[in-house]
Amino acid sequence: MLKKFSVENFKGFQDKITLDIGSPSNYSFNSEIVENGCVTKGIIYGINSCGKSNLGLAIFDIITHLTEKQKLIQSYDFYLNMSGRKSFAEFEYTFVFDEHEVVYKYSKTDVDALRSESLSIDDKEVIFYDFLTRDGFTLLEGSNTLNASIKNESPISRVKYVNSNSILTNNTQNQVFKKFIYFVEHMLLFYSLDSRGYEGFMNGTESVAEGIVNGGKVKDFQEFLQENGIIYDLYGCEVDGRKTIYCHFDNKDADFFKIASTGTRSLALFYYWYIRMEKASFVFIDEFDAFYHYELSEAVQKRLRGMTGVQIFTTTHNTDLMSNDLLRPDCYFLLENNGIKAISELTEKELRQAHNLQKMYKAGAFNGR
Repeated sequence: MLKKFSVENFKGFQDKITLDIGSPSNYSFNSEIVENGCVTKGIIYGINSCGKSNLGLAIFDIITHLTEKQKLIQSYDFYLNMSGRKSFAEFEYTFVFDEHEVVYKYSKTDVDALRSESLSIDDKEVIFYDFLTRDGFTLLEGSNTLNASIKNESPISRVKYVNSNSILTNNTQNQVFKKFIYFVEHMLLFYSLDSRGYEGFMNGTESVAEGIVNGGKVKDFQEFLQENGIIYDLYGCEVDGRKTIYCHFDNKDADFFKIASTGTRSLALFYYWYIRMEKASFVFIDEFDAFYHYELSEAVQKRLRGMTGVQIFTTTHNTDLMSNDLLRPDCYFLLENNGIKAISELTEKELRQAHNLQKMYKAGAFNGR
C-alpha cells in the first residue's frame, strides 16, 4: 500500500507537498476503507488549476522510469516548476507491505533524466545511485555481483536494473523489494473521457469496445448500464476486422459508441477499467464524474468503495459526495495553496458520523490549517 507521497519543484508544486494517507483517524464507521493502516479510498477536491491533475502525474512519475508500462510522456512537458528556484524535482514515496516499510526517493531534471535514486527497506538503504558522480551501491542479497557493472554511464534506474538483472536470494528483504516492484507495475491512472489517456498498468491502445467484447463482458456491461438507468439491448460483433458493441432496435441496429451520450461513453470507459481494477494496486481517476449527474457519481463511488485490496483516489468538484454515508472525513482531501490535507485535519471540531460535511465545507469550516 502507498502510505505517503511527497513532491517538490514539479510543475505547479514549487514547495514540497505531501499526501499522507497512512495516518487515518480513529473513526468507528466505514472502517473497511482503511487497510493495513492506510486509507484505500479517497476523493480529492480543489478549485480549477489548483494542481489535482498534476498531483496524479507526480504520483505516477515513478512508473515512467521503473516500468515499461504505458506512459503519458507528453503530459510531462514543462516538468520543473517555472520559478527556476531549483534545477531538479524531488520525489519521495513511502509504502508498507506486511508491516515492512519501503521508502523510495529520487530526483530528476526531466521526466527521462534521473539525478539520484535511493531505496530503503525497514530504515536500511539497500540501493543508492548518484547519476552525477556515477557512483552507488546495492546491498540486496543476490545483487552483489552488479556493484561493478552498476557504476556506468547508463541513465537507467538502478532499482529497475537490479530487478531486471539479478537473481535475488529468497529472503524477507528481497520479498519486500519484489512486492514494491509489483505494486508499481500495477499502478493505473486514467482520465474520464479519453480512451487513450491512461498511464501504467498495461500497454496498448485497445478500444473500450474491444476490451469489453474480448473480455466476454457485453451482457455484464448492459446490466451495469441498466443499474444506472441506461437501457440498451447490446451485443458484441466484428466490423471491418475490429470488435465493437452494437445496440439492437426494432428497425435498425447501431454502433453503441456512435449513439451513446457523452456521459454514457464516459461511463463505458469507467466500466472498461473497473473490470480490470481488481488486479491494480493503486488507481487515480482524474475528474471521474465530469459528465455524470449526482446519482451516477454516487453509484460509481459506491462500486469503488466495495473493491478490496486496491487503493483508489478520484478527483472531483462534486461536493454532494462529501458525506459520511459514502466515506469518512479522513478520506476527503482538500488541495489548495500548495498543500493537501484530509478535512479531518482542517478543523478543531470533532467530526462525527451525523455531521453534514458538505454543509460544513460550504460554510468554510475547513478553511483553517
